[in-house]
Amino acid sequence: MRRGGSRTAPTTVVAAIAATILALLALAACDDETPPQATSGATPTGTATTVGPTPTMRLSFPDGTTPAKVIRVIDGDTIEVEVDGEKYKVRYIGIDTPETVDPRRPVGCFGEEASAANKALVEGLIVGLEGDVSDTDTFGRLLRYVWLSSKEMVNAVLVREGYAHASAYPPDVRYQELFDGLEAGARSVGRGLWGPVCLETAAPTPADSPAEGACEYSGTSEAVIKGNISTNSGEKIYHVPSSSFYDQTVIDEAAGERWFCTEMEAVAGGWRLSLR
Repeated sequence: MRRGGSRTAPTTVVAAIAATILALLALAACDDETPPQATSGATPTGTATTVGPTPTMRLSFPDGTTPAKVIRVIDGDTIEVEVDGEKYKVRYIGIDTPETVDPRRPVGCFGEEASAANKALVEGLIVGLEGDVSDTDTFGRLLRYVWLSSKEMVNAVLVREGYAHASAYPPDVRYQELFDGLEAGARSVGRGLWGPVCLETAAPTPADSPAEGACEYSGTSEAVIKGNISTNSGEKIYHVPSSSFYDQTVIDEAAGERWFCTEMEAVAGGWRLSLR
């Protein structure tokens, strides 16, 4: 009997197992080296694959608005936008913020804050522009209500937060009742320009002191200060010749409006100075 005969079978089995393992490892290596195959335009189930970046969410504005990119904030109620490659200045309808950029007049109380608030709301954004009856004002600016993608109206936000007051200029009065209500709310809590800082500010003195007995701004006996009454809110607002809306303000004395010789006379009668 040969001594080595009892080890022949186990050795053969081990060798076979080792060969099988090596073969499996070689197959795995080949799979790893196989380059990825280009995918067709559809998944195996027939569903089309998405090519390129995922589309961004569409901005949503109220019906009837025109999308525009805000490229500059001029002041609290005026911006510059771009529409289809063209640039336009836009004046917010139905509101008025304190003056900050007119070189003829001092910066109004809360004017800088209003400009900063407007900037924070719209700068660099796509907004929706909504018109009313008039397309432009006397300065060629578009007259618009301005909407955010959240469907909040910038005009209304500024009044609500006390950065602007409601200012009706017919025939563009679509949302004037809304603005008047928001102003009343801001007034009731002393928010923004309705707070003590602005309300305690004395009425400005005209740059040129008239001769004794003469009216301010005219230097004669002619009264040129316009005491207007808002057709929507009933608020009494007076305009001096340097005011932005002086020329377009028409005095109807039958309706209680009047002309004033001096600003002191207007204030004593219950009128306040226009903020622009």
